[in-house]
Amino acid sequence: MPDLGVVERLRAAGCVFAEEEAELLSAAAAGPAELDAMVERRAAGLPLEHVVGWAAFRGLRIEVDAGVFVPRRRTEFLVEQAVRLARPGAVCVDLCCGSGAAGAVLLASVEDAEVHASDIEPAAVRCARRNVEPRGGRVYEGDLFDPLPDALRGRIEILVANVPYVPSGDVPLLPAEAREHEPLVALDGGADGLDVLRRVAAGAVEWLAPGGRLLCETSERQAARAVAAVTAYGLTARIVTDEELYATVLVATRP
Repeated sequence: MPDLGVVERLRAAGCVFAEEEAELLSAAAAGPAELDAMVERRAAGLPLEHVVGWAAFRGLRIEVDAGVFVPRRRTEFLVEQAVRLARPGAVCVDLCCGSGAAGAVLLASVEDAEVHASDIEPAAVRCARRNVEPRGGRVYEGDLFDPLPDALRGRIEILVANVPYVPSGDVPLLPAEAREHEPLVALDGGADGLDVLRRVAAGAVEWLAPGGRLLCETSERQAARAVAAVTAYGLTARIVTDEELYATVLVATRP
């Protein structure tokens, strides 16, 4: 049973799931002093995952450092689509990998998968290496496809790219946890939210194997424009959704 004093402090700070968070914090703390410090950080607005140092994601415990994008539950739907489409031994890439959650799940779920991941944020790369490389994948630092081994060109079968897709003008409307504690580069998708998606689609034509798939998370209101953005580069595209998770995923295929 969670400490009632901790629960009340979290409730007073506006934490909706105060009881569940109190249990997680109590389990993560080495003692009363550390628990008090962790509760203080959470009450100050730090994401729970940054406080405890990990996030639950599709059955895995993904390490998440301060300043790194926290994997969302709706993104499990994106990764589930990738796992479903991947054959045993598939060559997979987790682009804009953040903590490396997608890459870690691909390694855990797809038999003999060859997984590579990249991100432009040094903090994310350090975190992703701890989540991906012990499972057998490789992580690179750089902008989109730039740091990937040239040997992957034209061989990628599954390309998961959880690109930033929040329009620049909407970033100030995001919850404070995201605005203040996650990197802007992981959130801001440009004027219409599709700038990074367009860059990924442009490169995907060259990096995907024939019949290879690009999978990206987007929003319901952006779905039609996201399809148009990738078909402009010769990919065929469809949208799949999960109403319970409020998840919208673009699946594009290189002919």
